[in-house]
Amino acid sequence: MADDQSDVEAATARWIDAFNRKSSADIVALYAPDAVFFGTSSPVLRDRPELVADYFKGLATLGDSLISMGDHRVQVFGRVAINTGFYTRTSVEEGREVKNPARFSFVYEKRGGQWLIVNHHSSAFPQ
Repeated sequence: MADDQSDVEAATARWIDAFNRKSSADIVALYAPDAVFFGTSSPVLRDRPELVADYFKGLATLGDSLISMGDHRVQVFGRVAINTGFYTRTSVEEGREVKNPARFSFVYEKRGGQWLIVNHHSSAFPQ
């Protein structure tokens, strides 16, 4: 159980690392083929790999934008795990730092020994 929790933490860290490196290929590879995804900046419910890839296609254009993990909780239920919490996307716009806090839920399923995202919801933090 503790190992699974650490593995889920590591899977989420890989997502953040891929985002921060602006690697859309690496980020999309963390999703199961049947994943369902509601992104922070899109009204589209994405339920096919090509739709998830479409969401992240502009990742390389985000320049210095970085995500940092905030308070979060990992729950493990056998082959399914959920990581729920907060993150902040920080970028520089017109010479000043802009922070965009958001909340997230990643639902993982252990498939072939690997924790893959099967459901992801992110939304802007309410003001």
